[in-house]
This record gives sequence, C-alpha cells and structure tokens, in this order.
Amino acid sequence: MKIVVGFIDSPEGNAAIDKAIEEAMLRNASLVVVHSKLGGRHDKAEDYIAMNNALEDLARRLVSAGVEHEIHEYVRGDKPAEDLIQAVEDYDAELIVIGIRERSATGKMLLGSNALDILHYSPVPVLCVKAK
Repeated sequence: MKIVVGFIDSPEGNAAIDKAIEEAMLRNASLVVVHSKLGGRHDKAEDYIAMNNALEDLARRLVSAGVEHEIHEYVRGDKPAEDLIQAVEDYDAELIVIGIRERSATGKMLLGSNALDILHYSPVPVLCVKAK
C-alpha cells in the first residue's frame, strides 16, 4: 500500500508528515511525499535552497522512522491539488494525507483552497490534519 502526503515546510506540513508516518506504520505502507511548487520568475534562489534543506531533513527523518518512502518535488506549473491527485494515480496510492490550516470563509473564497480541491477531486480517501 502507498500513501501520498503533501509536504510544505510549515507546521501544517509537518503535522501531515507526522500523521503519514503513523498511518504508514499502522498500515505497513510506504509514503510518497510530494512537494508541489508552481515555479516561475517570482521564486527566489533562497526559497529553493531552503526547501531543498527541508526535504533533506525530511528524508533523514523518514529513514530514522524506518518508513519506506520516496520524495518528489514537482515544479511543473500545476496546482498542488493537481500534483497530489496525479501522484495518487501514478503510484496507485490508497490515501492522501494533507495538513490544513483554519481560514475564514472569505479567505477561502478569495484565495481558493488546495485542500478543498483535493477533497472534491481525490479518487481516494483524504486525511486532513491540523497543526498542534
């Protein structure tokens, strides 16, 4: 069994990883970690370096936890929701784990929501986790 987990270097992203590790151990599953970035001219080199460091730290954490995993960083212009749903199809996963944060109704309406898109369009169950 495979579990797709969305990762961003934030409290919500780390909460998703914590829960995904727990689920992987419970289900004897492997993790497919996906970091999705739109990319483009507005991105700064330091942002890429910081994310690369966060992904390296994450890889060490997953090895230490003894969880079989693979990590993918997508910078192909798709929305994060599209990348996570595509990863489910590509890796034949049975679950998505994402971190969420509270937003006002106006914030959801004006900014959109990757979490809502994932919930609406995912072909598999989605486990949403809040940061502590």
